[in-house]
Amino acid sequence: MLTCPKGIAPYLKDEVAALGFPVIGTAEATVDTHGTFDDTMKLNLHLRTAHRVLFLLHEFDTNHPDTLYREIVDVPWENYLKADGYFSVHSAVSTDALRDPRFGTLRCKDAIVDRIRNKCGRRPDSGSEPLGAAVFLHWQDNHASVYLDTSGEPLSRRGYRKNPFKAPMQETLAAAAILATTWNKKEIFINPMCGSGTLAIEAALMALRRAPGLSRDNFGFMHLKIFNKARWNTLTKEAWRDTGSTLDTKIVATDIDPEAIVAAKKNARDAGVENSIVFEVCDFRQTPVPHGGPGVVFFNPEYGERLGLEAELEPIYTAIGDFLKKTCIGYRGYVFTGNLALAKKIGLKSSRRIQFFNSNLECRLLEFELYEGTQQQQRGLSPWDQEGP
Repeated sequence: MLTCPKGIAPYLKDEVAALGFPVIGTAEATVDTHGTFDDTMKLNLHLRTAHRVLFLLHEFDTNHPDTLYREIVDVPWENYLKADGYFSVHSAVSTDALRDPRFGTLRCKDAIVDRIRNKCGRRPDSGSEPLGAAVFLHWQDNHASVYLDTSGEPLSRRGYRKNPFKAPMQETLAAAAILATTWNKKEIFINPMCGSGTLAIEAALMALRRAPGLSRDNFGFMHLKIFNKARWNTLTKEAWRDTGSTLDTKIVATDIDPEAIVAAKKNARDAGVENSIVFEVCDFRQTPVPHGGPGVVFFNPEYGERLGLEAELEPIYTAIGDFLKKTCIGYRGYVFTGNLALAKKIGLKSSRRIQFFNSNLECRLLEFELYEGTQQQQRGLSPWDQEGP
């Protein structure tokens, strides 16, 4: 099972299929597929929109924590976990069998420790940090599933964003939003208000065909007894071989704050794509936009809830609309926002309104087709005026 942020499953499903794996089921935040344990390494390496790659070990019906313990203690954990190693357990528990969901996590951990102690004569260390081997428990109503979490830390933590700067967009969300634009990786990609550079960096990784997992040196599967290091080395060598050396397009990232550009450049350097992105300190209205496109202009402005007051942001959203219609003819414009009221201030009619979630906040990615005549569109038309309830 592959997990992802809420609403991103359609993009994850397409990624899984493109890698040659069957899609056997999807839900709001999961995609199910078949494969071997070695296949989990390929998925961890290449998936851009997944959070975790979970390898199913056992599933069963239970309505009591003691039954949970007995089922989990029967799993041959000594074949997977090192007796002198470290592991963590995290869970998603929603059942009337427990008053406190944390008790399910504790019973799962106890069962694993007891099994290994009985089989090996010693027990591994355990804790809450997913930096070593990791186990995931899913207990919904009367059904439980136990997985090896082969990712460990979420795959959104690519390893390059060491300078987050204010409130950045998570890497998996940024990747999904770019995929939603249907950007073909040969068109120009422009990201005003770039902040820490996540959108531009994810775009560069895509354009170079660079596997996102190449930036990480630690995955949960590396700490398991069944880890095939030779296979992993082969997969990474193949991924490096398939990575492009130069772009077929131009990626531009600008921000008015010099500290943001410093952070974005450092992040791009850690991601190995600094030379693939043109960074510039300027007001978004001065962002250099090559005449006529084609390409994508992608804004991720503040929403007002976290970083600023709504009234102060209204003229910014109006100015974004003016910039798009006057400067970006021939491009497709996108604005990612979680504030419906501010979105109305853009003043352009959106051709698509794509739902996303930033944490628990419902957001929209608004698409604007910026052709000749856009300048004559009536201002004040809400992107939600034609959207159903």
